Amino acid sequence: MTAIRLLLVDDDPLVRAGLSFMLGGADDIEIVGEAADGDEVDALVDRTRPDVVLMDIRMPTVDGLTATERLRGRPDAPQVVVLTTFHADDQVLRALRAGAAGFVLKDTPPAEIVEAVRRVAAGDPVLSPAVTRRLMAHAAGTAPDTRRTNARTRVAALNDREREVAVAVGRGASNAEIAGELFMSVATVKTHVSRILAKLDLNNRVQIALLTYDAGLLEEDGRQGP
Repeated sequence: MTAIRLLLVDDDPLVRAGLSFMLGGADDIEIVGEAADGDEVDALVDRTRPDVVLMDIRMPTVDGLTATERLRGRPDAPQVVVLTTFHADDQVLRALRAGAAGFVLKDTPPAEIVEAVRRVAAGDPVLSPAVTRRLMAHAAGTAPDTRRTNARTRVAALNDREREVAVAVGRGASNAEIAGELFMSVATVKTHVSRILAKLDLNNRVQIALLTYDAGLLEEDGRQGP
């Protein structure tokens, strides 16, 4: 088994030490580097080639949001998990829109942080449907009016089947649940998700969910997620 290569980014040395102790004890995780500020991230990623970056948001020189945006613009971008003390923070939302695969709270139990790293490394987001909906509801009050128009223009590129899959992803449905709902195989669902990501220039399912929310597709669908 190939170990997951993990980079830790946090300006608090005690937090880094705790995370290193916690995550370094997992047989399938290798901590390949640590950074105290976002301005160190690009060079460390070049040198250590991590699979996942656990990224603090608030840092003194270059914050985690800026560092995440820079990383996700790279062709070989590692997955990013945001580390925060806030459940529904505007900066968390901006990080998710920039391509972070999810976030974990700093007081999350150690086993859950380890599992979050594993899930992201496997290509799965680390946001439950309930948390995703709460974040999107938080965003709704602050979103500019043009966001819906722009989102609707983007989703217009999808065909009817892709649109159905995108809405189901937005509700937080798994591939298996989507397959059962739309009478297709799980492999076909995965193909549709990949096409949606490519057509809309998105990084992951979290961004699909945010875009369907912005476009008003979940309101039109009317169903609640799991």
